[in-house]
Amino acid sequence: YFMPHHLIFEGAELAGKSWLMSQVYDYLEPKYNQNKVTLDGCHWFNSDVGVYGTEIGQKVIGHYLKIFNELKDKNLMVEKLHISDIVYNRLHRRAEVDYKLIENELKKLDFKIIFIKFPEDSGAIKKRIQDRLNIYPHYERILREPGWYLDQQREYEKEIKKSQLLSLIIETKQLPDYSLAEKILKWIGEK
Repeated sequence: YFMPHHLIFEGAELAGKSWLMSQVYDYLEPKYNQNKVTLDGCHWFNSDVGVYGTEIGQKVIGHYLKIFNELKDKNLMVEKLHISDIVYNRLHRRAEVDYKLIENELKKLDFKIIFIKFPEDSGAIKKRIQDRLNIYPHYERILREPGWYLDQQREYEKEIKKSQLLSLIIETKQLPDYSLAEKILKWIGEK
C-alpha cells in the first residue's frame, strides 16, 4: 500500500529550502510517476510570494487545504505554508494569526514539517544574499540586513516548537550538500 508523503518545507529566507526540495522532488517524482507524460509522481507547491504576511494569507492557505484534500493520495511538497504566514505577519505587520484549525486538518492529512535552518553566522548569510541576488535580482527590493534573517529564523524556531505536526530539523551549513536530502529521504522512509 502506497502512503503518500505530505511535506511542508519551512524556514527563513536564504536557508536553502528550494534547493533541498528540488533534491527530494527529484527522488520522489520519478519513483512515483504514473504516466511518463506529466510529472505526477509528486506535486510541488510554492505560493508565498506576495501572499504570506498579508491580509489574504490565511484565506489563500485555506484554499490550498482544499487542493491538498483533493490530492491527498499523491505526494505533496509545499514550500512554506502556515508557519511562514505566522512569521511574516508577526515581522511585517506585527499581527498574530491563528492556524490551529488548519493545522488540525494538516495533521489529519499526515503533513510533516521539514524545518530548514542556516548557521547563525552573518558572514555566511551575506554570501547567501549575494548568491540570491545573482540568481534573482528582484530580491533586492525586499533585501534585509543579515540580522533580520537571524531574527526571522528564531521566529520560525518558536513556531515549529508549537506545531503539532511532526518535524525534522535540517541545518544547511553549506550548499549543495546532498547528504541533507538523504537525511530527509531516510526520515520519510524512502531510504
